[in-house]
Amino acid sequence: MKTFFGTGSGSDFGKIVAMDRFDSGRSLTPIRQAEAYWTALLSGDGVPMRSQVDPRGLENILEYTFILERIAPGLARFRLAGSHLNALAGMEVRGMPVTAFFQPDDRARIKDVLEQVFAAPAVAELGLESNGILGRTRMQACMIFLPLKSDLGDVSRVLGVMVADGAIGKTPRRFSISDTRIKSFSEIQIPTPAGPQTVDGFAEDQTDFKRAAKHLRLVVSRDD
Repeated sequence: MKTFFGTGSGSDFGKIVAMDRFDSGRSLTPIRQAEAYWTALLSGDGVPMRSQVDPRGLENILEYTFILERIAPGLARFRLAGSHLNALAGMEVRGMPVTAFFQPDDRARIKDVLEQVFAAPAVAELGLESNGILGRTRMQACMIFLPLKSDLGDVSRVLGVMVADGAIGKTPRRFSISDTRIKSFSEIQIPTPAGPQTVDGFAEDQTDFKRAAKHLRLVVSRDD
């Protein structure tokens, strides 16, 4: 069952890029698609508002999508989550802290990542692994955190996606962090075009192309 995220102003997708990072070659298009959608919501130098997130723009990846709410420094809980996350947890995750998806040894690390996402703000992408124990197969996953502003204007929400590859099994999955990539909001901003510009390395001295008027003469043909 797909979970919807309320209403807001829609936006077209940006370019979708498939990135195969799983051993099985499964595409991480949902991660890239959510990132492109979030980027399309950027305006000026502001983080997108939570109210701008329109489920219609994420319709085909809703099962992997979630919304987090910051409840304390480094802590966030699920406000909404798709069916894929519920299957991984073996229960409804709404209201649960996001740390519930992580092994105890990795929870301090995920708290640090979340605090950077909210405070910087920043975008964070995580590579995750769940070891094959108790007869279960090894599983890989990827998660992305995209910061959002609440209606009050503070960066206290996250639009996220989590995609896992492999058989989930009947018991809840817990993950360890294998890779972390954090990009500050200032690095993500797309500059507004400011008109034609010249690059110093290719600029020519314009005086070389000027011709004095005395070198010009008018040629008139008298032929009938």
